Amino acid sequence: MSAPVRIGLIGAGRIGASHAAVVARRVHGASLVAVADPRPGAAAEVAGPLDARTETSVEAVLRADDVDAVVVAASSVAHRDLVVAAAEAGKHVFCEKPAGMSLAEIDDVRTATAKAGVAFQVGFNRRFAREFAAAHEAIVAGRLGDVRQLRSLTRDPGRGPSDPDGVPPWTIFTQTLIHDFDTLNWLNPGAHAVDVVATAGSLTAPGHPTLLDHATVVVTYSNGAIATAEASFAATYGYDVRAEVLGSEAMVTMGEGAQSSLRLHDGSGRLATTAHSDTELLLDAYTGELEELVAAVREGRAPSVGADDAFAAFAIAQACIDSFTTGGRAAVATAVPQEA
Repeated sequence: MSAPVRIGLIGAGRIGASHAAVVARRVHGASLVAVADPRPGAAAEVAGPLDARTETSVEAVLRADDVDAVVVAASSVAHRDLVVAAAEAGKHVFCEKPAGMSLAEIDDVRTATAKAGVAFQVGFNRRFAREFAAAHEAIVAGRLGDVRQLRSLTRDPGRGPSDPDGVPPWTIFTQTLIHDFDTLNWLNPGAHAVDVVATAGSLTAPGHPTLLDHATVVVTYSNGAIATAEASFAATYGYDVRAEVLGSEAMVTMGEGAQSSLRLHDGSGRLATTAHSDTELLLDAYTGELEELVAAVREGRAPSVGADDAFAAFAIAQACIDSFTTGGRAAVATAVPQEA
């Protein structure tokens, strides 16, 4: 394809607005043509400054002849239905994580997109962050030797949820750590997660019946590697994303949270300016993942991160829920390979 890939956005919230701006202003070979959101005025607020039109419904975007692909950035509980509907309409799909709210839903997505023959990509942004990609290349090239230990963490900025009751149960596993689970899978190529032990608690709202705002997970892999994934909803110093892999021959670390290499040394000590949002820290990664969708559509191939990866990451999240609920070790489900 030489013409731009024409993209419709479904969901004009915080991350949807960011994706819209990235498509319109940063992704070569893409054009943002339409935005849909059921909330009054939400779609127009995003679409107007980007010269895109506002659609009154998701169905209108999916019926549009001038939409080649959609970016699904709506509520996670709607992801399965939206991706399946888009696939059935013949649209290529980029879906924010998770691709569904259960393994069954993600399998539905996997089946529908494969049957329709459309490109499907899930928004695991760490794969497109420069340092993480370079680390992955070093691991694949064998520079670390055998992978033995891994660590990935995500810490959200602030002092915790302002409304603990508004945080759906298991969010720390299915919405936050899902990124870390994919990162660990990706940085341990050729292996799969076998079981997990998950510990979590409500430390910003002690005693809350459902909120889990801090968690540490230990994952055992089929190659014997041991990994830890850590998340916090309350990092007062900024948004923090890091990872580390120890191999038999070398170690690699990635992520610091600093906006630049500038360090100010004064009476308070050694200071670095840190990012305070994902869209600030990972802007280049968000650009890279949407560039990958456009490249896949133009080249008629599958994106580098798809439904199988979505299933594998959510399988760890589900095992975390099982582990936390039972207080013990929980097995990680393995996807059944699809027929060619």
